Amino acid sequence: GGAQFMAGKALDNGDHAASILGSVAGARLVRAIAPSYGVPVILHSDHCSKKLLPWFDGMLEADEAYFKAFGEPLFSSHMLDLSEEPDEENIAICKKYLGRMKKINQILEMEIGITGGVEHGMDNSGVSKDKLYSTPEDVYKVHEALSPISEK
Repeated sequence: GGAQFMAGKALDNGDHAASILGSVAGARLVRAIAPSYGVPVILHSDHCSKKLLPWFDGMLEADEAYFKAFGEPLFSSHMLDLSEEPDEENIAICKKYLGRMKKINQILEMEIGITGGVEHGMDNSGVSKDKLYSTPEDVYKVHEALSPISEK
C-alpha cells in the first residue's frame, strides 16, 4: 500500500518492515513540516485487517516511543478493521490493543460487522441489506467490552 510505497518499492515487505518504515517516516515528515504551516497534526491509519496486525504493531511501537519522547503518540488514531473475523474475536483483539493505546492517549477506531460493496479487496456486494448495518445490540457489545478501558 501507500506506506510501503513511502519507504520505496525496492525494500522487502515480507515482514511488513517496509510498510512500518513508510508509515513512520510519513508521519514524522508531517510532524516535522506542520509547525512551518502553523497547523495542528492529526494522523490516522485506516483499515488494518488481521493479516496486517504486524504493521499495526510496528506503528504502535513507534507511537509509544514518540509518546515517551514528546508526550503524544506519533499517530492520533488507528483503525482496526477486523470485520472479516467473528464479532467475539474482533472485540477481543480491539480490547487488547485499546488497553495499550490508552496509555499513550490514542484513539482506536474499529469496524463493527461488515462493509457493503467492495472495499480493500473484500466483496460484500451480494450480502443481504440487514447484514450491512450494525445493530444496537452490536454496538452495545462493543460498548460493554471497551468502555471500561477507555472513553476513546
